[in-house]
Amino acid sequence: MASSSRMDPELPEYKNYVISRPVYNEPSFLEQYERQLRERQTIREKLIKCCSCSRRKATRMVKTFLPILEWLPKYTVKEWILSDTISGVSTGLVATLQGMAYALLAAVPVGFGLYSAFFPILVYFVFGTSRHISVGPFPVVSLMVGSVVLSMAPDEHFVVTNGTVNNITRIDSDARDAERVLIASTLTVLVGIIQLVLGALQIGFIVRYLADPLVGGFTTAAAFQVFVSQLKIVLNVSTKNYNGVLSIIYTLIEIFEKIGTTNMADFIAGLLTIIVCMAVKEVNDRFKHKIPVPIPIEVIVTIIATAISYGVDLEEKYNAGIVKSIPRGFLPPALPSVNLFSQMATASFSIAVVAYAIAVSVGKVYATKYDYAIDGNQEFIAFGISNIFSGFFSCFVATTALSRTAVQESTGGKTQVAGLISALIVLIAIVALGKLLEPLQKSVLAAVVIANLKGMFMQVCDVPRLWRQNKIDAVIWVFTCIASIILGLDLGLLAGLLFGLLTVVLRVQFPSWNDLGNVPGTDLYKSTKDYKNVDEPEGVKIVSFHSPIFYGNIDGFKKCLKSTVGFDAVRVYNKRLKALRKIQKLIKKGQLRATKNGIVSDACATNQGFEPDEDPEEPEDLTIPTKEIEIQVDWNSELPVKVNVPKVPIHSLILDFGAVSFLDIVAVRSLRMIVKEFQRIDVNVYFASLKDHVIAKLDQCGFYEDNIIMDTFFLTVHDAVLYIQSQVKTQTVQDPILEKINLIQEYKDPLELMDREEIEDDLDVQDEAMRRLAS
Repeated sequence: MASSSRMDPELPEYKNYVISRPVYNEPSFLEQYERQLRERQTIREKLIKCCSCSRRKATRMVKTFLPILEWLPKYTVKEWILSDTISGVSTGLVATLQGMAYALLAAVPVGFGLYSAFFPILVYFVFGTSRHISVGPFPVVSLMVGSVVLSMAPDEHFVVTNGTVNNITRIDSDARDAERVLIASTLTVLVGIIQLVLGALQIGFIVRYLADPLVGGFTTAAAFQVFVSQLKIVLNVSTKNYNGVLSIIYTLIEIFEKIGTTNMADFIAGLLTIIVCMAVKEVNDRFKHKIPVPIPIEVIVTIIATAISYGVDLEEKYNAGIVKSIPRGFLPPALPSVNLFSQMATASFSIAVVAYAIAVSVGKVYATKYDYAIDGNQEFIAFGISNIFSGFFSCFVATTALSRTAVQESTGGKTQVAGLISALIVLIAIVALGKLLEPLQKSVLAAVVIANLKGMFMQVCDVPRLWRQNKIDAVIWVFTCIASIILGLDLGLLAGLLFGLLTVVLRVQFPSWNDLGNVPGTDLYKSTKDYKNVDEPEGVKIVSFHSPIFYGNIDGFKKCLKSTVGFDAVRVYNKRLKALRKIQKLIKKGQLRATKNGIVSDACATNQGFEPDEDPEEPEDLTIPTKEIEIQVDWNSELPVKVNVPKVPIHSLILDFGAVSFLDIVAVRSLRMIVKEFQRIDVNVYFASLKDHVIAKLDQCGFYEDNIIMDTFFLTVHDAVLYIQSQVKTQTVQDPILEKINLIQEYKDPLELMDREEIEDDLDVQDEAMRRLAS
């Protein structure tokens, strides 16, 4: 029998249910269901527990720090080795080419991109928790590294002037490249240190502040930045190295100014590479279920382009820009330049967070697909150690690349054994094949980078969908993208992050609320604006507030109360005071009178000037000194003075705080003042559905006073409504009796109004009513 996620309203088991229970406020509920006391550990006890060690705890800690000990013993060689080998070879070929291409973005010689595609994998193999990501360079991170490198080592610092008549200047490229490699490797070490510290401090949650719309806008802007930086290489147009605000605009302007110097050989090679790569990638995407292994088009294009460049001698005949030299083997490890740390501290932090966020977001996609867990803090540690280790071997910052990871997973990669095999392929390229790639045109590498940007550019299509689903997320996406393009990637990311946090603050500062009504015949309460046939209890206003209450939105909370109840409690109270003062003056003048029970009544028929009209039959002893009584006025009726006192149509206010997650001290003090303001105008305030920790916070902040007690706190809105209705019924029964008693006490001789039998009957009625109430 097929199951349905929706309940059929016709099924009898879902049609009705009946619950019978008492009306609960907080004290009555706690009296029946005692709260369990939690044992709170002292700091000393927590430290002892944290520092204690057992064999099981030690084993768990070691496996957490070295995840390889968890998954490698479970590796099934017969089932997985073939898939991992095929995946590793395919990924290694792509990693070799992308490493060289992304080195252009990092502003270092292409050979150092091979190192960056090799060393990080070795460390992540031991410390990483993802089984599928391919560790190495990524265009966005490489571009961020390149912006730091170019700002600290621009071409202008390495100008050499010949001592000839023409004073021809040239750039000492060897010294420039050596300095840029040192800066990039130093930056990599610093990024690794930051990541390691964040991981040790268990601050993996920091990536949560990089929301998907923010990351989407940032990576799209980064793709645009990458495109512009590689466009001048495809055209082989020399420009200045601009950095900072509006640098991309300046670069574009200079490219178009010098468009006439385009090298046609490089342009044609780059354009053909872009067209072919994008076309074949589209085929791979559309027929990925039919093609067992994606076509490694980048590798094929690179081999063909290298062969053509070598055979035709493009550098000599057409002045094409080629790779020229790739170092064979490895450079000895070198210490970073620690004195540069202060100059790159700000940029290194943003690079560390972005690199981590990209790797973890990609890793979580495949972890969810293959049902295993990613440890965010351990990933910080893994990439931190990886970057520190790699930085000593002249590498730039590593994370993961989406396209390379997709190749590793789609070709059958099961574990990081595939990543290790891909590192071996890169090793072969470093040791033996590097010389063969020296005739390759740089424009081809730049075109490969541009072709891989398609996925990031296509994120623009997410904006209309975001606008339909959540306009604020769409605004965050657009703002981050524009800010990152105009301000640069580091400042743009910071601006987008601050803007995203600002939207959260604004959403909390200006929250939503509803006035609720009862669904007839049920204990359900829904918004009166959103639902038809929902009844508000007579004389009761129910306000549901959907936000934490704190110093930033307490004014908004007060405004929502005024808007919902329809009056300002402070203004009503002040108007009543003003009216009472005028009434007292009129009583002193004899134009009004106050009875013994404090009720104001007309002394006589009055005109607009409130002149008294003598009535000889009026008893003289009914005029009572106003200082001896508290004057009572029906404020919702016509007043005998010219003061416009706002009407108060309710006698009770229920605050539904079921969606309030926390309160601060400012909110508690303001709530206490709000309750007092309503009580002064005879409106009782009740609280419903508060969470236990919110009630505890009210207690800690001294919320309760003589007029504010916990008896006004109810478990549900319906409990509060039933309690109020019972109080109103009680008052309705008592009022006629009290009126008779007051009349008896007011007149010296009650027989002037009624005979003694009527009085006795009334007293019997009073006794009977009291007995009914007691039962």
